[in-house]
Amino acid sequence: MRAGIFPLIVLSLAACKAPAPAEPAAGKPAQSQQAATPAPIEAPPAEPTAPATGSLHVDLPAEGAISLAGFGPAKFGASAEEVRMAWGGDLGDAKPDEPGGCYYLIPATQAKQGYKIAFMIEGDKFVRLDVASDEIVAPGGGKIGMGEAELQKLYHGALQSMPHKYVEGGNYLSVAASGVAPSKLVFETDENGKATEWRIGLTPQVDYVEGCS
Repeated sequence: MRAGIFPLIVLSLAACKAPAPAEPAAGKPAQSQQAATPAPIEAPPAEPTAPATGSLHVDLPAEGAISLAGFGPAKFGASAEEVRMAWGGDLGDAKPDEPGGCYYLIPATQAKQGYKIAFMIEGDKFVRLDVASDEIVAPGGGKIGMGEAELQKLYHGALQSMPHKYVEGGNYLSVAASGVAPSKLVFETDENGKATEWRIGLTPQVDYVEGCS
């Protein structure tokens, strides 16, 4: 990767969803359908006494909430409770199968149908964010539906390509956020070269091609 690429990405953050791939990998949450009205991340619970996991039906993140460092005030390495507070709505009651294990927090509005955005927790820390909706823009401007050539142009040719594990003809396009955050941005493309999902997170978790399985 060429040095200096992420200052360019950072400049586009102000303009800032994994969907199921063509053949979904085991352990990843399924893709959701479009849902209701977005609400600001910092919106308080419906009742002052309600917990951070209350009944607010937040469906999409506020514009600019996702960064190379994490999600709003919940940076990578934050606790699950800090992620819940940053989201500002119900992220369900998922727990790991074993202490410190890997699991996802998924908005309650999406849990039954799949997901548009999901927060990976491992070692009791926020380590990765998966996106499966073209309504959510990645840091730097990439989003689902874009072709590989378009993504490479957008990220100034810095995306490194590796063959997809499950989709013949598909690829993983990734770029490390060197000098900006200890994270990496990864796009997955299908056999037609179109982005089907993307994620940001810490290594090694961001490279888990099967999510938490």
